[in-house]
Amino acid sequence: MNTLLPTGSAVGPVSSLSRRDAAIQEIRRAVVRGWLKPGEKLTEVQLSQMLSVSRPTIREALNQLAQEGLLVQEPYRGLRVATVDADQILDIANTRQALDMLAVDGILDDPTGARMDSVRQAWADFSRVEGDPDPLVRHEAHVAFHRRIWAASENSLLVRLWPVVEAHITIALARDQAVRSDPERARLVHQHLVDALLSGDRAAIQEAFEAHTIGSARELIELIERKETA
Repeated sequence: MNTLLPTGSAVGPVSSLSRRDAAIQEIRRAVVRGWLKPGEKLTEVQLSQMLSVSRPTIREALNQLAQEGLLVQEPYRGLRVATVDADQILDIANTRQALDMLAVDGILDDPTGARMDSVRQAWADFSRVEGDPDPLVRHEAHVAFHRRIWAASENSLLVRLWPVVEAHITIALARDQAVRSDPERARLVHQHLVDALLSGDRAAIQEAFEAHTIGSARELIELIERKETA
C-alpha cells in the first residue's frame, strides 16, 4: 500500500477547520518531500485512513489538486502524481519567466515604492528560513517568496493564476530536490534576483529571472540526464 510518509513516520489527523484545505496541504507536502513519487497512484480509501478525513473530503481535495495540475486523472487508472519530462520542465520555466516579468512591470510601475517595499519584506521573510535543514521548510519559503512577488504587482489575474502555476512549480521543485540539494546555490541565485529587482533596472531584472528560472531548469534537465545515463 502506498504511504504518504516513510516507514516509521505518521500523519496526525488534520484540523477540523477547513479539512479539505488541510488535506490538500498534506498531499502537497508528501509530493515535495518525495514520499509520493511522480506517477504514484493515489486512492481515496488510503488517504482517508491516513489523514482521518472522510472520503468525500478527500475526493474534493484530490479533484482540486487535479484541476491545479499536481495530480493527473488517467482513464481506468485513477489519479496519479503528475510527472514532468525535460520538455515540460522548460515549458514551465518559459511560462513562469513571461508571467514573472508581468509582475515585475507592475512593481516597477508603482511610483510610491510600496510594491517594492513588499518585495523587500518578502525577501526578509525568505532569508530567515532559506538555510533551514528541512527541505519542506525551504520549499514553502521559496514558493511563498515568488507568490509574494506576484502579489506585490497587484495584478489580480496573476494572483488568480498562482495556484495553478504553484502546482507545476511544486512538481518541478520536487524533481529538483530528488537530484540535488544545494541551499547555498539557491541563496546566491535568489540574492542576485532580489538585488536586480531592487535596482529597478528592467533589463537586469529580466536577466536575473532568466538565470533563476530558465537557467535553473536547464541545469536540472542536465542533472537528470546525467543521473539516468550513469
